[in-house]
Amino acid sequence: MMPEAAPLGSLHRLVWTALLAALVAVGSYLYFPIGPVPISLQTFFVLLTGFVLGPSSGAICIGLYLAAGLLGLPVFTGGGTGLAKLFGPTGGFLFGFVPASIMAGLATRRDREQLSWGRGLLWGSIGLACMYALGLIWLKILLKAGWIKVLSVGLLPFLPGEAAKLPLAVAAYRFLRQRGLLPS
Repeated sequence: MMPEAAPLGSLHRLVWTALLAALVAVGSYLYFPIGPVPISLQTFFVLLTGFVLGPSSGAICIGLYLAAGLLGLPVFTGGGTGLAKLFGPTGGFLFGFVPASIMAGLATRRDREQLSWGRGLLWGSIGLACMYALGLIWLKILLKAGWIKVLSVGLLPFLPGEAAKLPLAVAAYRFLRQRGLLPS
């Protein structure tokens, strides 16, 4: 007797998980080196991961991305890989991708049919705040610098980009949902 095939919905979710993990990696190649922490397109894809997959699957997806980097795949900013990247200046932000995707996923957890702009922007902002909190604390420890310095190199240069990427992630989710392309 042959085992029963997995439902198509499970396969669809698996494909989206792999695709979004790959897109987070692609986002790491679209970056501007401005200091110890570069500006990249990764946070757009991290937020979209949460919106699309929800909190638990979004966290698993980001965990898959981090594991790929640990295993030697060049998925971190500029093709970086390994423990040196995870425990370097960007490490706190990389680990912060997990709560960022979880928080963004809370926006779509209950109402899978619609994501309002307000709910998407609120939960996405909370996710970014979690990511920046972890990233800034780690940066402060690593640089042994005061908060003014840490905020000036690890937060302020990124705020304009985040202000653009968050609404774009909400818009992308709404577009994909409207077209019926997302996993159920």
